[in-house]
Amino acid sequence: MKLSYDRSEDILTIETTEEGVIEYAEQVESFIAHFSHDGRLLVLEILDASEFLTNVFKSTVRDPGEKLLVTA
Repeated sequence: MKLSYDRSEDILTIETTEEGVIEYAEQVESFIAHFSHDGRLLVLEILDASEFLTNVFKSTVRDPGEKLLVTA
């Protein structure tokens, strides 16, 4: 697994494997998943990554009784 962050574009890229060829991609809100021909996830891109990671970090330090609000 390989992680990289493009600061100028604010995109976090997670490569799950170095093997395989990207056949297609699907985008849901700020997530773009790239798949091989047999449906294996090869790359996940998180757009607006700084906002996403801020929300993740906030959720890990919240009070146990506090409700979690996650937006994409």
